Amino acid sequence: MKKRFIKTILRIRNRQLLLLDIIILLLSPLISLIMRLEAFTAIDKLISPLVIYTIIFMLLRLSIFKFMNFYTHYWRYADVDEIAALAFGSTISWFVCSIVFFAVLKPARIIPLEFPNSMPFIDGIITMVLIAAVRFTIRIAYVVNERSGMDEDSKKVLIVGAGIAGSMIVKELRTNPHLAMRPVAFVDDDRTKQNAFINGVKVVGSLADIPKVVRENNISEVIIAMPTVSGKVIRNVVNVCNELKVKNKTIPGVFEILAGSAVAQLREIQIEDLLRRDIVEINEINVEKLIQGTWVMVTGAGGSIGSELCRQISRFRPKELIMLGHGENTIFNIANEMKTKHGVAISQAVKFKTVIADIRDQKRMGYVMEKCKPQIIFHAAAHKHVGLMEENAPDAVSNNIAGTQNLVELAAIHGVQKFVMISSDKAVNPTGVMGVTKRIAELVVHDAAERYQRPFVVVRFGNVLGSRGSVVPIFKKQINDGGPITITHPDVTRFFMTIPEAVRLVLQACALGMRSETFVLDMGQPVKIVELARDLIRLSGLEEGTDIDIVFTGLVKGEKMHEELFYGHELAERSTHEKIFVCKDIVDQNIALPKSEIAINNFDNDQSAFMQDINILIDAAKMDKTELVYQLLKKIVPQYSGEERIGNHSDREAQRIIKKTTELAS
Repeated sequence: MKKRFIKTILRIRNRQLLLLDIIILLLSPLISLIMRLEAFTAIDKLISPLVIYTIIFMLLRLSIFKFMNFYTHYWRYADVDEIAALAFGSTISWFVCSIVFFAVLKPARIIPLEFPNSMPFIDGIITMVLIAAVRFTIRIAYVVNERSGMDEDSKKVLIVGAGIAGSMIVKELRTNPHLAMRPVAFVDDDRTKQNAFINGVKVVGSLADIPKVVRENNISEVIIAMPTVSGKVIRNVVNVCNELKVKNKTIPGVFEILAGSAVAQLREIQIEDLLRRDIVEINEINVEKLIQGTWVMVTGAGGSIGSELCRQISRFRPKELIMLGHGENTIFNIANEMKTKHGVAISQAVKFKTVIADIRDQKRMGYVMEKCKPQIIFHAAAHKHVGLMEENAPDAVSNNIAGTQNLVELAAIHGVQKFVMISSDKAVNPTGVMGVTKRIAELVVHDAAERYQRPFVVVRFGNVLGSRGSVVPIFKKQINDGGPITITHPDVTRFFMTIPEAVRLVLQACALGMRSETFVLDMGQPVKIVELARDLIRLSGLEEGTDIDIVFTGLVKGEKMHEELFYGHELAERSTHEKIFVCKDIVDQNIALPKSEIAINNFDNDQSAFMQDINILIDAAKMDKTELVYQLLKKIVPQYSGEERIGNHSDREAQRIIKKTTELAS
């Protein structure tokens, strides 16, 4: 009987609501007059004016309700907006009716003087209450129906975090009973929320009370609904759940939540959650001023960093986003994403242009720059794999150094307003080819900035989680394959940052750049790779030594035990953004340095020698003179310690190579 009654109420639509409103508006004046006169028999002589009053006010109110869209709402989903609309519409109707009553009906004697003056007030209140009651009966019936649809056998769920995300989870679990998940309690460390009810679910304690709440309520699953907390908090909750042998899931971090259902984005805990850091806030106004309405080019646009740059840059509405890359498949993928998902999101306000080109091809890049005329360039195209570059040093030089040199020279010629090169912590005191070529690329950018007096800057940061070829995807594949997980050394550490976080800071650094700065992102504390592997094993529901083994293979050529973010001759100071350091060479402050470091950093005194060495290096790479390449890498960056491959080529041979290259070119 109860279910049949609820289903009948839920079948009410707006046309039925109109009929109910007419009935209410016909009865409300009668009820109001009886209440005012305190007797049914006393209204005999007021029947005629009551009928006039009822008809006039009914027509007025229905017109106002129609104008206020009362009959377009879907009341079973009524929320704050519907409550506000109902209150506002009822108030307006009462106000209009009162004016008509006192300014027209009474003065014109359409309503006699003895008719009670309090009628519009009493009638207005009764009408508002009855109309609201009808609509919220539908809403209540819907809620009751939802909750009755939840099977008592549904999994009992504890939600960690009683904020907006937690509230969304509760609503959607109740809206979708087929999920068979019943929210029974919240826990949250916010003291002001303790013992409060949020969407009908009580906040029963803090995060420290999770074990007690799980045991007392027979919880089957824990959902972590805290998209902005640090990885340390996530790790602690996961560890508690593992000890209690309770399943746990989370919603993604704030950078991942772009749209859609909170429950649809529920997923297993990932390593990125355990390494999650505090949310990075940037001055979006400054970034928007820089990018909006400009022509922006991203090189390496199909890569992990390049593609995320495209996503975030598009939010700031450049006039045109030029996505340049060498690999057609990756450029096709990011271009398709931009033109479908992000293009729709920004109402097609941004033009997207794709360019397939190799930054090493100077002529081709010259044509591209002439045609596209970018005002801002984000240079993310580079060879980055340490082991591969050790075996292919000439190609690392031609791509990372010659390609960068082509770009900065063309950027200066074509009046590019800002140039931002993406560098790596492996460029600091490098032990491998990849790192030393990135360091020389940094120097090339700084040299161009000094020569052309342009805001060409470098942004340096460590590893990014989830990028192609990075350690986390490799470990996941090894786990899926049954192991073992291979790690070079038990003590090796690395800095980690999420791709979206890194890119947000790159955009901020671009806005901060004024001349030839090196910006270094605050990477937090380094992470031991072996601990990262162990976390991944646990998150996969496996045990080290029983299901998956960890094998140590020894450091590969060119790899460091611990990465660094700064050189000894760099003074790192906080910029105006707390998560970004700006490096200044100590040589600028007349502090004595070893001769080799002065040669690297003092471009004014040794600029021609520096550029000559770069040109020799590039020509040696073109001719595949690997040993000479190593010698020149060491000469340009004395801190480079990959000496085992350095040969004994003299400067005379280097000059001969340049001469021969020039002759061949002519």
